[in-house]
Amino acid sequence: MAGGSGERFWPLSTKERPKQLLKLVDPQKSLIQMTVERVLPIVPVERIFIATNSVQAPAVMEELPNIPAENIIIEPAFKDTAAAIGFASVIVGREYPGSVMIVLASDHLIKHEDNFRESLKTAIDAAANENAIVTLGIKPAYPETGYGYLETESIHAGEVGKVLRFCEKPLYNIAEEYVKGGRHLWNSGMFIFKIDVMMDAFKRVLPDHYNLLMQIDELGSSMRDPGNEALNLLFSNFTKISVDYGIMEKFHNTLVIPVEFGWSDIGSFPALAEVFEADKNNNIVKGTEARSLNSGGNIVISTTSKRVSLLGVNNMVIVETPDEILICSKEEAQNIKKII
Repeated sequence: MAGGSGERFWPLSTKERPKQLLKLVDPQKSLIQMTVERVLPIVPVERIFIATNSVQAPAVMEELPNIPAENIIIEPAFKDTAAAIGFASVIVGREYPGSVMIVLASDHLIKHEDNFRESLKTAIDAAANENAIVTLGIKPAYPETGYGYLETESIHAGEVGKVLRFCEKPLYNIAEEYVKGGRHLWNSGMFIFKIDVMMDAFKRVLPDHYNLLMQIDELGSSMRDPGNEALNLLFSNFTKISVDYGIMEKFHNTLVIPVEFGWSDIGSFPALAEVFEADKNNNIVKGTEARSLNSGGNIVISTTSKRVSLLGVNNMVIVETPDEILICSKEEAQNIKKII
């Protein structure tokens, strides 16, 4: 899935070039390039599909020249992940009937890629043999309030278990209880399923989506044209709802595999502290040099190489591009979209 509004990493990201197209971690590779390379050892390039939109499709194609052009799925409107995954399932199901589909975000970071691929293989087997929708649950490293959680049976890393309950993003004290209890996992947003199982799930628990998807399927090759009037009309009727709320929380056979492979969704500028090593003043500086006096805990990013001087400044995010300068506290970084 390669959509997004380009807001959380503004001004580095824009609507045309959201986070997955940025070289945030590797100066040579964008996050979406890293995501594709991560699965190539187990999924051939002709079976990798990218779900995006008409605004971002040109940049996606530019970043991924080895992905066949017909494997770029262009959604005519943003209707959240239930519609996106349903639409992709219809298209991929036509190309590869009866297949198992892996749904990944294009902008996550995974450090231990061999472990990640082994977890996917376990999930593929479970999805194929158990007629289940399988997700990967991240063992929480700390009481994070920005993630949803999965309550599970008492299962160990690499084992397959039942999801008992999906939990909303919690308050800090609740997150602490989740971490101490050992039965809750971060919801990674990765899903593995047989396509016919997912379509059955739509039919059972999200029937309005299912009816629209069946009408889209009847369009045949016209469904691949984002300018098609009938496709746009049908897509406009989707209710905006995530696959978590619309499908995963309600489906009767949802399984989870606890995993530990150095995952981060890099959801905001402060999350870069999980990725990069700070200097002696606890500042993270990328793309420039920074002089620092009585300053610490800052994140400084420049695309122009202008040197930045920090004096008596703490826990700030400072981002400079040729057109914009962002200065905000780490606490306000989640609100960047409000200032845009």
